Amino acid sequence: MGLNVTQKLIKDHLVSGEMTPGEEIGLKIDQTLTQDATGTMVMLELEAMGLDYAKTEASAQYVDHNLIQVDSKNPDDHLFLQSATKRFGLYYSRPGNGVSHPVHMQRLAKPGKTLLGSDSHTCANGCMGMLAMGAGGIDVAMAIAGEPFYVKMPKVWGVKLTGKMPDWVSAKDVIFELLRRYDVKGAVGRVIEYYGPGLKNLTAMDRHVIANMGAELGATGTVFPSDNVIKRFLKDQNREDDWIELKSDRRAKYDLDEEINLSELEPLVAKPSSPGNVVPVREIEGEPIYQSYVGSSANPGFNDFAIAAEIVKGKQIADGLSFDINPTSRQMLTDLVQEGHIASLLQAGGRLHQAGCNGCIGMGQAPATGRNSLRTTPRNFPGRSGTKEDSVFLCSPETAAASALTGVITDPRSLGIDYPKIKKPKRPTIDVNLLDAPLPVEQAKQVKLYKGPNIASIPEMAKLPDELEVPILLKMGDNISTDEILAGGARVLPFRSNLPEISKFTFEIIDENYYDKGMKSRDYGGHAVVGGFNYGQGSSREHAALAPRYLGLRVALVKDFARIHWQNLVNFGILPLTFVNEVDYETLDHGDMLILTDLKNKLQQGNQFTISIKGKDKKIDVQHALSERQTEIMLKGGLINWVRARQIQAN
Repeated sequence: MGLNVTQKLIKDHLVSGEMTPGEEIGLKIDQTLTQDATGTMVMLELEAMGLDYAKTEASAQYVDHNLIQVDSKNPDDHLFLQSATKRFGLYYSRPGNGVSHPVHMQRLAKPGKTLLGSDSHTCANGCMGMLAMGAGGIDVAMAIAGEPFYVKMPKVWGVKLTGKMPDWVSAKDVIFELLRRYDVKGAVGRVIEYYGPGLKNLTAMDRHVIANMGAELGATGTVFPSDNVIKRFLKDQNREDDWIELKSDRRAKYDLDEEINLSELEPLVAKPSSPGNVVPVREIEGEPIYQSYVGSSANPGFNDFAIAAEIVKGKQIADGLSFDINPTSRQMLTDLVQEGHIASLLQAGGRLHQAGCNGCIGMGQAPATGRNSLRTTPRNFPGRSGTKEDSVFLCSPETAAASALTGVITDPRSLGIDYPKIKKPKRPTIDVNLLDAPLPVEQAKQVKLYKGPNIASIPEMAKLPDELEVPILLKMGDNISTDEILAGGARVLPFRSNLPEISKFTFEIIDENYYDKGMKSRDYGGHAVVGGFNYGQGSSREHAALAPRYLGLRVALVKDFARIHWQNLVNFGILPLTFVNEVDYETLDHGDMLILTDLKNKLQQGNQFTISIKGKDKKIDVQHALSERQTEIMLKGGLINWVRARQIQAN
């Protein structure tokens, strides 16, 4: 039997385990990606590990999230990151150079390689014929240090593409169609691999758009083949020598099969407050909007902005509407300027922002209270925009531009104009002026880390006790996101390198008193939280595990977990348990005391055991999905303790 592209990538990088779905495998990582909201912690972890120099083929640190400099915190941390990249042998993408995912695609991504990033949308680079995955920061730090990345062997979900997208339909509508069919849990434990005759009609950046939002389906990654489309893209980037052909074998099979006829698609939109809440735009036409937003890693290409510019060219946006333009890389922004598209957007009333993540992560461009925001971003989780009770719709650039003109959500087909034809720049800009290359090893060893006053070391983490008696401080429902566990935005993210300070924002969207309760719980052994399905969906930020752990969280008991957050909980010594019988969720209440005994033996001897509820004469069956290696990490109190123990043993 032939192999598909995903299986070829995994087979070429497999260092431990068997390629059996659900079994833990170890993978060699060729490249890593970190961004500033997560990278400061990664650099501190590298320092704690005593890393001499990066062991990967290429590792890059991007500054794209924390760009607003209202005080010294962000610029101080930028200097720290710059010094750390020089010290450890990483590329450094300076503020204003652009969003990590498209910049990495332009400058460093290579077909046939593995990429691990401390950002859940790292999967976007799967468009290049790579196995690109998001992970917690400490997993990325381990990869930079030359350690394998451990993950459950995914099933490969083959999605056959046929036909050609009609006018006014774009790549965003392709991934929306999968979300419409399968919602935000549809690809958990899977890699989505696209193939079929429809691929020839998708550009490299179209594929980036689709691969990016595989994260919203819960996928481990998204993979496209490396074909002539990718070869042309790399040629435009003066990197044709980095191209290799990588396609599935003729007799390749998939664990699951799906098909999308691109010709049958129509403009789609995701309603508040989930990327899976997808309906045709025509069903909600006329809904008034306050803001229309073009950009983000989910729509980062030249065409995404050029099509919006051509739609509004010579016209004026609706009165009272904010039309936000968020470029995604400096070199693409230069092309848009040279082709006249930025002028068209500005003359129509657009507001041009610097190249970066910006409003997507709640870093500026927050919508007004009680008003609708229409965005080309990948996520619309509650409060992510920076406005507490926000109302964010997700859409394509075509829908965003059409709606900017009318002031209401508008199916772009109803504008009554011909679909604009976009001319690609004859010579796309190549810009590496703000991308600093790694220093040679000997020079790197001479660099000292710069630490501003906002840098705080990671506190010691206690081992998992053999017995726990912990109260349930929170009982939550389904689809709790990491944005709800620990928000992003300009108010919170500047404290990303200061765990005691950032922990003050933990779970504030759900319970504004959680911080005080958590701090008190530390005095009597900690606490637990209970949740529903898909707990921890969304961002890879390990702070969503670190901050609760700092506040005494020892057990998370839920119906099931999102992959990256589950891994982060393990890495920081929070015991991730699921119900054997989901009906037991209903029997638990806020304030119940969970009693867990003989934990060492129970974790090592099997994956199911029983816990008691104090005062209720009730026991419930729970289970864990820890491998033998992860059980050892859990008992040590987390990955940092485990690494230290190995180093002591080695010496």
